[in-house]
Amino acid sequence: MTQTTFSIGELAREFDITTRSIRFYEDQGLLAPARQGQHRLYSNKDRVRLKLILRGKRLGFSLAETKRLFDLYDMENSSVRQLHTVLELIDDKRMSLKQQLEDIKVLLVELGNLEERCRAELRELNHPDTSDPAVSK
Repeated sequence: MTQTTFSIGELAREFDITTRSIRFYEDQGLLAPARQGQHRLYSNKDRVRLKLILRGKRLGFSLAETKRLFDLYDMENSSVRQLHTVLELIDDKRMSLKQQLEDIKVLLVELGNLEERCRAELRELNHPDTSDPAVSK
């Protein structure tokens, strides 16, 4: 017999996250567990959504973007619109990452230039040119 519900602790252990994180995702409207008294009962749908939330986070998607996809899925029987939205999000994320990569390359060049200027100044301070009349005084 397969288990159809999961406790918050079981999901937290399975995905190696805190129960607080799971409650936060619930507060954001990403998960909707059933209640049995004070206990939350998560369905397999909630488990799959949690897996998708965590995968989306690893890929750099915001919780709002993930919620947008979940809402599309909940509203429509067809996944065509959802897939188009995912492709749009992928394109946006790819452009953002490429821009970040270019920014990082520029920063690395600037850091390299600053490092070289600092090293040159240190060489000057450690080994001043003794032929300079201002230094020999």
